[in-house]
Amino acid sequence: MSDEMHEAGLTRSNQGRNVAGSYFEFRNVTKGFDDRLVLNNVSFQVKRGETCVIMGRSGVGKSVSLKHIMGFLKADSGQVFIDGRDVTDCTEREFEDIRRKVTMVFQSGALFDSLTVAENIAFPLESQTGLTDEDVEAYITKFAKMLEVDDVLEKLPSELSTGMKRAVAIARALAQNPEAILYDEPTTMVDPIMAAHMGDLIERLKLAFHKTSIVVTHDTHLARRLADTVVFLQDGKAQVFQDWADFESCKDALLRDFLLQDELIPALDVNL
Repeated sequence: MSDEMHEAGLTRSNQGRNVAGSYFEFRNVTKGFDDRLVLNNVSFQVKRGETCVIMGRSGVGKSVSLKHIMGFLKADSGQVFIDGRDVTDCTEREFEDIRRKVTMVFQSGALFDSLTVAENIAFPLESQTGLTDEDVEAYITKFAKMLEVDDVLEKLPSELSTGMKRAVAIARALAQNPEAILYDEPTTMVDPIMAAHMGDLIERLKLAFHKTSIVVTHDTHLARRLADTVVFLQDGKAQVFQDWADFESCKDALLRDFLLQDELIPALDVNL
């Protein structure tokens, strides 16, 4: 763990909690669009402090699953639980409270275009009580150093690469001090070196803070590094694996094809 992470002042989300309990749970969730069934009776759990990786080909419902957690979509049937609470039928106002505990890092970064990098990171800090202006500045500096964006603090998002935007988005997510973080395809649409670098950053954060996390990804190299459990979506159904070794040993033909990416795309392990 880096010195910057030690000094960040964040508390681990599972301190004083029953880490054996599930933080997220999908219970027989079904969701369709028009005549297409995307999720068909899907069930899985994510334990507190663990990282679940959701994998599968494009269009199988990976990001749809995250949108159910955030309240952007409602299940046609079944239940979604967050921290033991059934949120399936929560109102938008109720989800506003939930989103203070659970934050999402979007593919686009979803940064505020008119704000600088520093101002984007500061945004969730400004609503936290008890912080002085000096505290906010100190946290901005620390989070920026953690995500290695401290040299672009005065730039606007339009001046950043896709990978840098995502790093800033993760810094902003951490500034919210959530109990859980959802990552939607954090290494897509970036070059292999930046993808490996993003994977390194997320892995360091996982080891430092043990935030409950769900990572949606096609990237098997990233998944191997992060996964405590794996959910593989295929034809609306979910196969749940207790760890990466369990996933790799599966004999399903589609899963085997999916894992062949490892032999075609070399893993890169770099620090920029």
